[in-house]
Amino acid sequence: MRKIKNFLIPLMILFSGFFSLSLSAQETLRLATTTSTENSGLLQHLLPAFEQYSGLKVHVIAVGTGKALRMGQDGDADVLLTHAPELENVFISEGHGVSARDIMYNDFLLVGPKADPAKIAGGRDASVALQQIAAQSATFISRGDDSGTHNKERELWQVSGVEPKGMWYKEAGQGMGAVLQMADELEAYTLTDRGTWLSYKAKSHLVELVEGDERLFNPYRVIAVNPDKYRDINYLGAMQLIAWLTSVPGQTAIHEFLINGERLFTPTAIRFNP
Repeated sequence: MRKIKNFLIPLMILFSGFFSLSLSAQETLRLATTTSTENSGLLQHLLPAFEQYSGLKVHVIAVGTGKALRMGQDGDADVLLTHAPELENVFISEGHGVSARDIMYNDFLLVGPKADPAKIAGGRDASVALQQIAAQSATFISRGDDSGTHNKERELWQVSGVEPKGMWYKEAGQGMGAVLQMADELEAYTLTDRGTWLSYKAKSHLVELVEGDERLFNPYRVIAVNPDKYRDINYLGAMQLIAWLTSVPGQTAIHEFLINGERLFTPTAIRFNP
């Protein structure tokens, strides 16, 4: 009998260790998201309330949308919050993502130096503005990181008929906040999402130059990684986050996130009065 007990005790300890590791993994939710949600301060505004509601600890991995989708495809994230519809549609159609929901939108705009050497201020056609920037060889800082913003920029260059290249066009390979800082230092133009811009605007010498083009619409979507692909995906946690972000409390938190009285993101799962 003593031999059986001596055998069972270490086995129980080992099983308990595996159970604790599994429980710990379930208590953490890996969120891969675009840098705009991090740089704008939105996640710092939203996640504490969700964590208190759910009991989950959210581990944020802020990268470009392209990299976030690759992380989901490789099973390195449980849920994604991104803003590149075409890339997201491919991700979902290939079976990597499920339960996608639109949660909010803002827009992109072109910002640049007050001197505005390309004379684009006040324009409402982003592709024409890019043509003028290229014609003047005015310095332009690109994200260059396969993010949602970078993909939108490439789309606009394609529409403009211009292939951006030369000393005036610089690819940073950085997040939106870092690119805005670089553009400020170099007195350059760049494309930015409005949320990050409003967070950096007060400490920047750059100014808003081109906005209002319907092609600058910027929708955000939350997507659960397909649990059929990877057994260790925290699918239940992902669905809790999706449910909360599209609920009245989650959508209200997005609606109420303001900087200097300006709304950074407009919720779409629930309609609020203007």
